[in-house]
Amino acid sequence: MSKRQSESAKRNRYVQIIESVFHDHYEEGTREIRFARHDLEAYAERLRIKLPKNLGDILYTFRYRGALPASIVNTAPERQNWIIRGVGRSQYCFALTRQSTITPNENMVDTTVPNSTPGLIESYALNDEQALLAKLRYNRLIDVFTGTACYSLQSHLRTSVSNVGQVETDEVYVGIDRKGVHYVFPVQAKGGRDHLSAVQIEQDLAMCQAKFPGVVCRPIAAQFMSNNLIALFELVQSDGEIKVLTEKHYRLVPSDQLSSEELSAYQRRAE
Repeated sequence: MSKRQSESAKRNRYVQIIESVFHDHYEEGTREIRFARHDLEAYAERLRIKLPKNLGDILYTFRYRGALPASIVNTAPERQNWIIRGVGRSQYCFALTRQSTITPNENMVDTTVPNSTPGLIESYALNDEQALLAKLRYNRLIDVFTGTACYSLQSHLRTSVSNVGQVETDEVYVGIDRKGVHYVFPVQAKGGRDHLSAVQIEQDLAMCQAKFPGVVCRPIAAQFMSNNLIALFELVQSDGEIKVLTEKHYRLVPSDQLSSEELSAYQRRAE
């Protein structure tokens, strides 16, 4: 069996399990369906499906990596989407929301930035997410995007938050502005086929409230697009929904490819 066939077979097993959890409890008008991690085992046994060694991979697949099955998606009211939220240790729920993913606007103008990523880092970055986090760090793109002096505090923060459960944040920055205000910037980075999930932003906000009380939290999402083009988003929670406050696109190029015309255009923007 090829790798593609293996991945397809795995997803088909995951689809059967997650569909059973949902449809066994769904009724028209339902807006929330709660379930526990151990329920996945019970449904797998009922369906005679062999579970993966990492049970959490089923949830990760549908929370962060790809879309929920069509049979679930199609039950959502117009302009709403189902997401899977953490609601405690090993506790989850299907919930309706207006925005489930954060997607770059393909029509946005981009800003050219001289690429300061060391060649060795370019050569040995292990995957898209690792490469993207490195490019953000070495090119000071969080500083550029937010207009704040920022410093990487911790990569791949994994912690537990009450009423949410386990939270994983790709990187956490802290920053200070010219007025002396302190900020914490939880960053979620995605490359390849993975999509930016509103659930992760909700979790980052909850994490900041629990671990950095009194510090202004400004969630950031980053998405690789193509040809060293990076989309950055600052997000807020408004009326219970995750919304995009600011979106900017940055293209990393060798310094000798930054033309005088572009520099003049950026100077006119500042004026």
